[in-house]
Amino acid sequence: MIGLSRQERTELVDTYFGSKRRLLLLDYDGTLVPFAARPEGAKPDEELLTLLEALCRSEGNEVVVISGRDRDTLDSWLGQLSLGLVAEHGAWVRERDDQWEVVEHLRTDWKDEVRPVLELYVEKTPGSHIEEKDFSLVWHFREAVDHERASLQALELKRVLSLSMRAPDVGILEGSSILEIKNLNINKGRAASRWLSGDVWHFVLAMGDDLTDEELFSALPDSAYSIKIGPSASRARFRLHSVEEARALLKELVSS
Repeated sequence: MIGLSRQERTELVDTYFGSKRRLLLLDYDGTLVPFAARPEGAKPDEELLTLLEALCRSEGNEVVVISGRDRDTLDSWLGQLSLGLVAEHGAWVRERDDQWEVVEHLRTDWKDEVRPVLELYVEKTPGSHIEEKDFSLVWHFREAVDHERASLQALELKRVLSLSMRAPDVGILEGSSILEIKNLNINKGRAASRWLSGDVWHFVLAMGDDLTDEELFSALPDSAYSIKIGPSASRARFRLHSVEEARALLKELVSS
């Protein structure tokens, strides 16, 4: 994987404008908006809403935001736009101007086993909190009073859960100052396949910043432009370094 050079950027933009059917698969947190201390703090700003609206209006475009966020939040923040939405890393899908559908009916009884363990670590880690989604539980420690200690607690928590969880189809996802416990059968690549296999696309762009986006990148055709946002290793073909760079590239796609 390499940085997106000026020549490659020009080629991407030219290919985009020369294509009739275009699919844009975009992660949200860490890609379209910076990470926030609390989940509700990453509400889209006017610049982003205007940018997404312009991309949606462009003839031939299908825009899909693929997020780990819950569906109510995505509806509240982006539901007014004519785009596709994927919530909880692929558990829920809403095609453009349609209703939410659950991709697979997943068991949630494991939450009763995991929740008390997370509550114990909230007590042990001042400033941390639990977020509950339909099909996952998330322990957030970005606002922990002692973040260095909280990072060590996260390692301990991961070990404890790995040894104690009895549900074989549930795993632990490490993110930016979070541990998320979710069903292993759901992922962004599987959700994206709904669009990838549903039409003929002359241009495909996918952008994402974390581990969950690797499954998205793996599901793409070889001709797709996959772009990792940030410094860590990735299956993506190209890299941009920040949310600002990601938005700047998307702005080039609506500049003409």
